[in-house]
Amino acid sequence: MALIIPSCYRRRLLPETTEVAIKMVKDNFQRQLARALNLRRVTAPLFVLSGTGINDNLNGVETPVNFGIDCMGGARAEVVHSLAKWKRMKLGAYGIAPGYGLYTDMNAIRTSEELDNLHSLYVDQWDWEKTILPEQRTLETLIETVKKIYEAIRETERLVYEAFPHITPRLPREIKVVHSQELLTQYPGLSPKERESRAARKWGAVFIVGIGGKLSNGEPHDGRSPDYDDWSTHNSAGYAGLNGDIIVWDDILEYPFELSSMGIRVDAKAMLRQLELAGEMQRAELQFHKALLAGELPQSMGGGIGQSRLCMYLLQKAHIGEVQASIWPPEQIEACRKAGIELM
Repeated sequence: MALIIPSCYRRRLLPETTEVAIKMVKDNFQRQLARALNLRRVTAPLFVLSGTGINDNLNGVETPVNFGIDCMGGARAEVVHSLAKWKRMKLGAYGIAPGYGLYTDMNAIRTSEELDNLHSLYVDQWDWEKTILPEQRTLETLIETVKKIYEAIRETERLVYEAFPHITPRLPREIKVVHSQELLTQYPGLSPKERESRAARKWGAVFIVGIGGKLSNGEPHDGRSPDYDDWSTHNSAGYAGLNGDIIVWDDILEYPFELSSMGIRVDAKAMLRQLELAGEMQRAELQFHKALLAGELPQSMGGGIGQSRLCMYLLQKAHIGEVQASIWPPEQIEACRKAGIELM
């Protein structure tokens, strides 16, 4: 994604009012999310020890920010990419019962990001995880949860409208669920991002199922780590994947806008299958993976919801730098300034 400068952009809120609105969005949405999914808030780490397998390795190529710890003999720690595995371990440590879960504020630094309207070096999201029963590892459970999250987003959008009536709601009443293979079949000549764009523009809000596993063209829709989301188990419809992304259409940027990535987590069988498919079997010897294989971790589902992205979308901003403080290339700052886009 290259930097998009929308024509005739008009900010809806002054910077000072934006700060008030950001707090309102964050306070209200996390309450809505916690109520909808039966979650309680916990405190999360900014960094974890290297070599434990606890950190999320995303697509397997991103290098985390890391540093040595002098008082621990130079042991290495790394800033989290996300808390997908840490949350599942915390569910087990707290003995959280099926049907209940936790959420937390996750802050990360991703130095490999290409900086543009939606991508920043600084990542902030609500990371959530919920204990489920083995028989709930189904597409139906996933979709039911997606709809609850979507309703929490819509309710927050309504509250923004109440506070700022000139910010008109844009989300459709319902979110469309579609599998990534269905999109490939319908648009075989398009790239995954172009297929997302067609789907998001058509339906306004879409949950694309099946991220990580190979489709009929031999390629995945997008990358997923092999050891948290289950992308290789087939559902009742015959498609592989118990995970997906919530994507909405942004008419300011004229671009698909990913708000959340989530899924049913791997059980021992799925993790071994996916580690083998990914050529990462050596990870089975790491702390997290050993615990899962030994049956020490609960079955769960979980995901992340971008805090700045949600604020950006609901407050109808053109750049994520309008709702978070980060670092941007000077030429990007200047291009935005000329277009009336004021970065923090």
